[in-house]
Amino acid sequence: MNLISQYSNRLHRQAVIALWQATFGDMAGHNEPGLAIDKKLQMADGLFFVALAGDAVVGTVLAGYDGHRGWLYSVAVDPQHQRQGIGVQLIEHAEHALAERGCMKINLQIISANAQVSAFYESLGYSIEPRISMGKRVAANIPASG
Repeated sequence: MNLISQYSNRLHRQAVIALWQATFGDMAGHNEPGLAIDKKLQMADGLFFVALAGDAVVGTVLAGYDGHRGWLYSVAVDPQHQRQGIGVQLIEHAEHALAERGCMKINLQIISANAQVSAFYESLGYSIEPRISMGKRVAANIPASG
């Protein structure tokens, strides 16, 4: 059993950045790990969790809640620690935190290139919904990459 803990910028930042780079690869500017961490910390909502094996960060989940719906983001497990139940622990921990805030429905999105992970989420009770996901980047808030 791994420990699921609140993210600590001082203790976990570099390890989370390395994990996200290893699991998500090259990311668009709005998903750059350092920027994503800083933006999440600005929310001060207590919905950023890490899975620890000893002192090592082996997984992450960010959750969000707007008073209507909850969302899960940046679910990542170190490839060397996958298939050990860490992803399940992270999801369940985030679900519990959202439920405690009154959340009635939790959403997540899967990048089409990673569609095979849908079976994992389906095993946890998530289902594919007939929706079209749309997004718009706010360029003024995304630093230019060098």
